[in-house]
Amino acid sequence: MTTHEQYGRGDEGTVHEAVGAYVLGILDESDAIAFEAHLAGCRVCAVHMEEFAGMEPMLALLADNPDPFASLAPPGPPGRMSPPGQTSPPVTPLSQLPTPSVSVQPTPRLFDRLVDEVAVKRAQRKRRGMYLIAAAAALIIGGPLGVATLSGGEKAPDTLARPTTLAEDFKLMTDKVDATDATTEVSATVAMEPKAWGTETALELKNVKGPLKCSLIAVSKTGDEEVITSWSVPEWGYGLPDSPNPAGKSPLYIQGGTAMDQDDIDHFEVRTFDGKRLVEIDA
Repeated sequence: MTTHEQYGRGDEGTVHEAVGAYVLGILDESDAIAFEAHLAGCRVCAVHMEEFAGMEPMLALLADNPDPFASLAPPGPPGRMSPPGQTSPPVTPLSQLPTPSVSVQPTPRLFDRLVDEVAVKRAQRKRRGMYLIAAAAALIIGGPLGVATLSGGEKAPDTLARPTTLAEDFKLMTDKVDATDATTEVSATVAMEPKAWGTETALELKNVKGPLKCSLIAVSKTGDEEVITSWSVPEWGYGLPDSPNPAGKSPLYIQGGTAMDQDDIDHFEVRTFDGKRLVEIDA
């Protein structure tokens, strides 16, 4: 029951059954989506759905307790009198018990099957809830072990690693080259680290004034060029001890990467977007 046509016209019993199952929430996700598509254009089903909605509390009650009125029956076999000095509990006539206000009365066979399905679904929800609780508990208890396993058996640290800044990452990299341009007086240091995909880079840039838009370019030994990264230089610049803005007194640190192998790189260039070379750094 996964298409619009399966709730087709002329099969009133199928329509009523789909409405009841939908109201009780026992349709699979695909069935529910198909029924909603049918419901959008079926006024009859819309009316029946409103009528069936009142039956959900009663069906849920019957699913949890198939004989909810057993406690109202008098003790002992039918017709047996209570012992002297004892009184039987009052019995509420069935005609006075509350019943849902619905105009659609399902057949006994359909009613029994709906009750059974509600009971099964409620039991499944309870089991899923217990499974989730057990999984969460296992994750909490076994969390440190899982970390140790994923990390190759190393002991998990007691505290989380402290995040590092780009400047700290740059200082940890050991393979570095630097240069200062005699004309522009811009200074740059490029740190490199070989990777399976190419070369990871980190740039430290000083004594550059803005506003500018710049790129770091890797040039191979065969003359091929590749833009590693680009950035903007604000008006107050970077790495200027006399900058009017405190942020301009610190160097710029920026990371990037190139597909070139480290051994294939001849040099790096810092250029503006209009093609002016600010500094060249031999690799």
